[in-house]
Amino acid sequence: MSYLKKNQTAWDKLANDGSLFAKVATDKECQQPLKTLDTRGWLPDSVKGLNVLCLASGGGWQSILYAVAGANVTVVDISPSMLKRDQEQAAKRGVHVKTIQASMDDLSMLDDQHFDLVHQPVSTCYIKEIGKVYREIARLLRDRGLYISQHKQPTSLQIHQRDSQNRYVIGTEYYHEGPLPKVQDSAYREPGTVEYLHRWDQLVGELCRAGFVIEDLREPYRGNKKASPGHYQHRGLYTAPYVRLKARKQADMNSQEKTSSVWIP
Repeated sequence: MSYLKKNQTAWDKLANDGSLFAKVATDKECQQPLKTLDTRGWLPDSVKGLNVLCLASGGGWQSILYAVAGANVTVVDISPSMLKRDQEQAAKRGVHVKTIQASMDDLSMLDDQHFDLVHQPVSTCYIKEIGKVYREIARLLRDRGLYISQHKQPTSLQIHQRDSQNRYVIGTEYYHEGPLPKVQDSAYREPGTVEYLHRWDQLVGELCRAGFVIEDLREPYRGNKKASPGHYQHRGLYTAPYVRLKARKQADMNSQEKTSSVWIP
């Protein structure tokens, strides 16, 4: 079974088991959908009429909030069970959401420069080559289009266990290639999935090489000083599990009049 098929099966099970990652948008959240989606001020004041791609974000939450806010929403996910929740919630809310079952690194069914905004929650860890994902997003976005994403940090994925002094032990090499091994400390690992570690030169460097400019970077705080050792919030005191990126696709210089030429080594 390929790693993509294994991840599809794992996420189908998570959706069917009522995972936290498959929670749907609530009535209260839908009253102020953009504030629910964006606590950092990264989104425009209105997304009405914008073409939005919710990438690898099935489950009936993100796509519904964008649709309620007036966007033209397409949601792509590898799991049909997750997409079913988007369809059910769209019918419940009286909004339209286009759903597509596909892997995030092959979006060939979507047209070039069709989207104004791509929003992707934590998911790139389930794909081998993050550069392929970034290049597909660059193809789909219009010039100056916005890409908001969240990723698992490499250090968090290197942790194997907690020792007798409640220290978190790194057991995977930073330059590890291939699927990540099973670990004792699985606080930030989803059961049944196949995950890959992406280094900072891949998370950030590949994004820049795909034609994006990073406008902001945040590390969501997941620590709690009152949490017991072994709890994910205790681990969150010692290493940030995620990184959020706000990036914008650069305008195509070939279509603009060049007034100067500067070489930067």
